[in-house]
Formats: sequence, structure tokens, C-alpha cells
Amino acid sequence: MNVLRISGVLAIMVSWMPLMCAAARTDTYPQRPIRMIVGFTPGGATDLVGRLVAEKYSERLGQQVVVDNRPGASGIIAARLVGAAQPDGHTLLISGSSISIVGSLYKQTHFDIQRDLEPVAIVATTPYVMVVHPSTGVKTAPELIAYAKSRAGKVSYGASTPGTVQHLSTEMFKRLAGVDMLFVPYKGTGSMLPDVLGGRIQVAVDNVLVLVPHIKSGALVPLAVTTIKRSPILPGVPALAESGVAALNGFDTGGWFSIYSALKTPPRVVKRLNDEIFAMMERPEVRERLLAFGATPLPGTPEDLRRQLANEVPRWRKVIQDADVKVE
Repeated sequence: MNVLRISGVLAIMVSWMPLMCAAARTDTYPQRPIRMIVGFTPGGATDLVGRLVAEKYSERLGQQVVVDNRPGASGIIAARLVGAAQPDGHTLLISGSSISIVGSLYKQTHFDIQRDLEPVAIVATTPYVMVVHPSTGVKTAPELIAYAKSRAGKVSYGASTPGTVQHLSTEMFKRLAGVDMLFVPYKGTGSMLPDVLGGRIQVAVDNVLVLVPHIKSGALVPLAVTTIKRSPILPGVPALAESGVAALNGFDTGGWFSIYSALKTPPRVVKRLNDEIFAMMERPEVRERLLAFGATPLPGTPEDLRRQLANEVPRWRKVIQDADVKVE
């Protein structure tokens, strides 16, 4: 009988060993260097924020966090690499707000951010600013609406590549304001800027940090930021939501940066990664560097990120459908 009892205890212990080992591995996370994948080329806003987060994660987690740039398909290539990784928190994705758009824009890829990755944290937000060339004589959003209505279909705007938040924000503005402006596609902000600075297109929407030097020089006139609140970088520029145009009340389409891991990453690993984001955002040097990138620290929990996606994904899907946006 005693032998049977001992055998039973041993059997139970053996059956628990995988779970005990998994818990031990989770408790000692991270056990090796972490790879943080960025779905865009070096030097862009997502890459800059990602490198800052990777640097601080390295300091706080005691393991090196290596940034791995894997551009393509507006971030889907990078997202799929993370989705295929082991769900242990050693492979992460940092993405901009395009992550909430690409599933609706590239339907043939069958990528669904709400289904395919584990939300970890919101890191920061970044406002976009709507500007015009001085030759238009326009200085406010209501004046732009009147200007565009008097020149239906003849006012052109640029907003980086098709399908970005910048592009879709302007399409949303057009629909709400009841104006007709022609979208001129570019391969990126760098190729758009010469045309808006030269007056070949009249309107542009892009990252505050990118456009601030041209605003300060007087080469471009800022009309409004697209976020619900004003930007600390351009405190004198109103938000579209406060422009006095009733249809624009509540307008809020700012960019944001977020972190994901492979689906079914252990909750305590996700919590550790999230806790460290909140901790690093409290450090003055981190906040100052983010502000220098044009971003405002605004950490959020995995639940906050799920809610953000639940709001953003259907909103952008509707804009894409209403504007009949297609990418090649």
C-alpha cells in the first residue's frame, strides 16, 4: 500500500513538472536577449521610439534588447514574424498606429491584429498637423473648408504613402467637412515635402516633428493638429476639434505606438513588460527624448490597447471603404 501511495505521488509530481518548469521559466524572464522587430526602415518615428524603448528595456530587464528592422507591407511582415515566434516574450513587435489599418487595407494577407498578436502596452502618442502653403492665404481650418469648396476638386493634398493615418485622417476630414480635395500619393514624407514647400500641392498632413521646422521658418502655415488635444510642440495651434466647425467636434486621429508579443505569451511576462513601460515613462530623460521625436508619453495597459484597437480597427475600415482606398 505504501509503495502504491509513493508511486501515486511520484506520478502526480511527474505530471506537474512541465507546468512547474514553465512557471520557473516565466519567473526568471527574460532568460536570453530579446528581439524587438520594427516593421519600418531605420530613422522613422516607429524606429526611433522602438530604439529608445529597446535601450531602456535592456537596462531594466538585464538582457540586451536588439532592434531588428523588417520593413514591408506597412508592417505586416514584421507582425507575422512575431506571430510565428515562441510565445515567451523574447520576440516583440513595436508598431505605429498603422497596425490598426493594415488588416483592412491588405485584405489578401488575412492579417488581423485583434486575433493574431498579444497586446503588451501602449507607449506614446504623436499628433499630426495639417498645413497649407502660404500662397493659399488660408490660416484656419474653416478658411480651408471655404477655400476648398470654392475650388472643388482643384485643391490637392499630400499625406505620405496611401493608407497611412495621415492619408486617412485627411479623407475623414474631407468627408466630415464636405469638401473635395485631390489626393496626390507619394512614396514617403521625404518625397512629399518638396512639392508642398514649392506650392505644387496646397495641403499636407504629417508628423508634427517633421513639419515644425518649416512652420517656424514660415514656409508652411499650420491650421490645426489632428489630435483631440493640442500638441506641446505647437501649443498655439488649435486642434481640429476646436476649430468651431460642428462636424469636426471630437475629431481625433493622432498616431500612437504600441508593443505586442506572440499570442498566448504568459500573462506574468506580459505584465512584466507592461510594468517596465510604465516605469520607464516616468523617467524625465525618456519623456524628454520622446517629446524630441514629436511623441507624448502615454503608457497604457494591455486592456487599454485592446480597447484602442477595438475602436480604431472598425473606424479605419469604414474610412477605407467610404473613400474607396486601394493600394497596389
